[in-house]
Order: sequence, then structure tokens, then C-alpha cells
Amino acid sequence: MQQFLKDLFTGQSYDETNFFLLAGPCVVESEELVMEVAEKVAGICKNLGIPYVFKASYRKANRTSASSFTGLGDEAALKILGNVKKQLGLPVVSDIHAHEEAAMAAEYVDILQIPAFLCRQTDLLIAAAQTGKIVNVKKGQFLSGQSMKFAAQKIRQAGNDKVMLTERGTTFGYQDLVVDYRNIPWMQEHGAPVVMDVTHSLQQPNQTSGITGGNPQLIGTIAKAAIATGADGLFIETHPNPGVAKSDGANMLRLDLLEPLLEQALKIRKAVI
Repeated sequence: MQQFLKDLFTGQSYDETNFFLLAGPCVVESEELVMEVAEKVAGICKNLGIPYVFKASYRKANRTSASSFTGLGDEAALKILGNVKKQLGLPVVSDIHAHEEAAMAAEYVDILQIPAFLCRQTDLLIAAAQTGKIVNVKKGQFLSGQSMKFAAQKIRQAGNDKVMLTERGTTFGYQDLVVDYRNIPWMQEHGAPVVMDVTHSLQQPNQTSGITGGNPQLIGTIAKAAIATGADGLFIETHPNPGVAKSDGANMLRLDLLEPLLEQALKIRKAVI
């Protein structure tokens, strides 16, 4: 495990040979939901020895329909994420969408995440890098793993070596994604830990209803295959009741299904390391 990840997980009791987990609801819906999910997942990960980062977006800027929920407001949502750090001692990751957001979000979170559609935005990558935080760049649905070396280079040339890369599927037609697992070892060649975004890889975007669809029944398949092919971490959006989630409910994992999935993934991890 790279040193910046060891530093990130200081204070957590875990087996360093395990994969790490980024997990939580798609968006900050309320403080009650955030704390419920964070406490539950933290307990599971502590028992399994999995390093854990809480995930939730403070704002959803990339929505198909103008009527979609975008958040509680930046300041309110970021303060809730800050409370996860203060009260539970967990590192936190959240997305940023424009260069002027980087410094604001960096006051509350440990990892600044660059959405896939924005992975080529030079000013955004440089602004994130200049905060000194870990920068997790999601591979664009239109890019190969090899081409992500340029995103990593932009961050490093800005003076920040704390780079992670995330696979999240490749556009297949107008309304579907497929996962090319070659991208995991290809992106690892860039000297960065590689995360598999399990749930977003199962999206069916751009539906005519204006609401993204998904295939949550395949979450286990995608996650286990990613571990088998050497992913360093998993990204899984989870919610106690995805059917009432305010964002991406169609492809989130029901919270009570997370622990058995992680147990299966750990068995695979031990078999392949």
C-alpha cells in the first residue's frame, strides 16, 4: 500500500493486504442518513479488516433532468461530511466539479474526486492537486486505461503525488456501459492505486425518462471480478433503501447486502494475492 494511503488510514485497525473501500450514499440527503450509513459500514469494515473511506457527494452537478435532486446546498452538505470526520474519525471523499470548488471542499474532505466526464479538465485537476489532498480521478467513459496517464501526469506536475485512478465503465451505445477489466492493470502501470467503481459501472444513463437506470443485481459480479483482476480498492454506493434514494437509487447496493459481498470479495483477495 502506498504511503499516502497508509497515512490516510492511520488510526484504523486493518489488514494492509486487504483492498480498501470507498462507500456511502450517492449524495448527502440528510445528516441522519449519512451518519447511519457511515456508522454501519465502519463497523462492518472494522470487523473485516478493510480500510474504509466514507463517500457521499455534497452536490450532484451532472444530472440528466433539471428536476433531479442536486443536494442540500454546498455549505450544509460539506458540514455534514465534516461531522463524519469529527465524530467517527473516518476519512471522507466527495466530488468537485469546477476549479473554484477545490479549496472549499478540501477544508472538509480527505480525497477530492474528479467525476469521469471531467477527467480531462486541466484547470480542475490542477486546482485539486494544489490543495495537497489525495486526488481520485475517475476514468472517462470515453477513455482507455492507458490514456489516463495524462490525468495522473497533470496532478503530479502540479506538485502532488497523491493520485488514485478509478475505473467506472465504458460507454456502450447510447444508454449502457460495459467494464473492460484490462483497464485495472493498465492504470496501475501509471503508478497509482486503482479503484473499481462498482455501482456507477452498472448505470444505464441517458434514459428517456430523465432518470438513470441500472443493473444492481450485477453488483456482486462486478465487484468480485475487479478483486480477481487486482483492483486495489472498491467504490460502492449503498443506501438502506435505494428505492427511496434521492439520487442513483437504480444502481445502489442495499445496505444490508454489503457485508456478505465484502466477505466474498475478501475470500477472492486472499486467493489471488
